[in-house]
Amino acid sequence: MKKRVTGLGGIFFKCDDPDKIKNWYNNHLGLNTDQYGCSFWWKDKQGNDALTQWSPMSKDTNYFEPSQKPFMINFRVENLKELLATLKKEGVTVIDKIEEFEYGKFGWILDPEGNKIELWEPVDQAFL
Repeated sequence: MKKRVTGLGGIFFKCDDPDKIKNWYNNHLGLNTDQYGCSFWWKDKQGNDALTQWSPMSKDTNYFEPSQKPFMINFRVENLKELLATLKKEGVTVIDKIEEFEYGKFGWILDPEGNKIELWEPVDQAFL
């Protein structure tokens, strides 16, 4: 089996006014925000471009469901399909759905406290 988690893919959290929060972080902390939040670019050990996403979301988003928590963490992974199958065999609650986009594949699990965890097999080059 390949590595499981290879890095932090993003942090997503609910808030009352995402645009106000993005502007505050832009003005006071210098985050280069856009409609999604802020992308932090970095290099992996092999020197490849990679990103971590910071995203405030509307407090009424259903993207975190079935979790009732106000946040979701996204982890970068290798071989998402294999990892989800392994986690399911290990008794982890796996949300049986994979979404694929030009920038990667996404799957979801729940931790023992009901926190939704997004697993992302990225294609960072799609953002360049």
